[in-house]
Amino acid sequence: MYPLRRHAGFTLLEVMVALAVLAIALAALVKGVSANVDNSAYLRDRTLAHWVAMNKIAEAQVRHDWPAVGSSEGTALMAVREWHWKIIIAATADPNVRRMDVEVRANARDTQALTKLISYLGKPCDSKNPCT
Repeated sequence: MYPLRRHAGFTLLEVMVALAVLAIALAALVKGVSANVDNSAYLRDRTLAHWVAMNKIAEAQVRHDWPAVGSSEGTALMAVREWHWKIIIAATADPNVRRMDVEVRANARDTQALTKLISYLGKPCDSKNPCT
C-alpha cells in the first residue's frame, strides 16, 4: 500500500476567497481612480472659468469707460474651448463706483456657474469728474 502523502497547495475554496478579496480591492481601486480623474477635470474647468472671469474684469478696468447699469452676455475662447460669461453691472451707494458680477459657465444652458467673481469699478477721472 502506498503511504499517504500530504499535497501542498491551496484548496479550491481558498483560491475562490482570495479571488473575491482581489476583485473587491480592484473594484475599490478603479472607483478611486475614476473619482480622482473626475475631480481633476472639474478643477481644470473651474480654473479655466476663473481665468475667463478675471480676463473680463481686467478688460473692464483697462478700458477706463463707465459701464452702464445692466447685464451682458457673451463667449470667450480659453484653452481651445468656448466659455459662456454673463456680466451684471449694478449701481452702488457711491455714485462713482459700480459693482461688476461676472459668472462663467461651460455651457450656456448650465444652471450653476463654475465661477462667480465680484469686482468694483471706479468712475474714470476727467474734467467733469476730477480725481480727488
